[in-house]
Amino acid sequence: MDAMRARYAALVLAGRRSAEDPLARAAGAPHRALLDVGGEPMLERVLRALDAAASVDGVEVSIDDPDALRSFSQLAAREAAGALRLSASAASPSRSVLAGLERAGTQPLLVTTADHALLQADWVEAFLREADRDADVDVAVALVAASRIRAAFPDARRTYLPFRGERYSGANLFAFRTPRARAAAEFWSRAEHQRKRPWRLVATFGFSTLLLFLLRRLDLAAAFERASSIVGVRIAPIVLPFAEAAIDVDKLADWELVKQLVAREGSA
Repeated sequence: MDAMRARYAALVLAGRRSAEDPLARAAGAPHRALLDVGGEPMLERVLRALDAAASVDGVEVSIDDPDALRSFSQLAAREAAGALRLSASAASPSRSVLAGLERAGTQPLLVTTADHALLQADWVEAFLREADRDADVDVAVALVAASRIRAAFPDARRTYLPFRGERYSGANLFAFRTPRARAAAEFWSRAEHQRKRPWRLVATFGFSTLLLFLLRRLDLAAAFERASSIVGVRIAPIVLPFAEAAIDVDKLADWELVKQLVAREGSA
């Protein structure tokens, strides 16, 4: 790794929106973060990827029930060894990120999620390397093109944002690079309840932006330039070439797909 590049603290969001989680119940798991994938808790796979990423220095898991993690010996051992910090999640993901930024201080913060079960260290490194290319970027957001996802997983259902020429799905990787990035998390706090409704999400940015979005007049770069001007910080999209980076475990079909991919990887 380039010695001049800063190392990131990592925050893994694992909080539930409600104690009644249909996916966890269907899978027989005490918590969604602890769904079994390849014979281990899903969260453990995320943590192992972050441990292997050279740009990451320190990992925190923000979860509504820290004791649920301590019931698993390998996760409890991580905490006891000082290799993992557990914190109680806030009322929403954005609020948990704001708390994580406070604890990270001046260190840049990488944010991902506990359901990112396929996460690989080289994806993290590729994302952060691109994010760090421009020192003026405050926040970087990882995306994957819909064409790449559909080619690899034609039956997978994802949430896409349509832009001129292509649609994109989020890859659950965010880099908060500067102190100014806090403003983006605060804006996110106001907009996040629309995250599964792309049209309403874009409407948060104003009528003219919504109109351009509906007409697909904005390409990805133009959309992020407009978003940056509205939020007041420089936000950059990082398009990753890994189709699997867009697959998180949000529903039962996702869990089945992830288990199949992990089993295939293990047999290979």
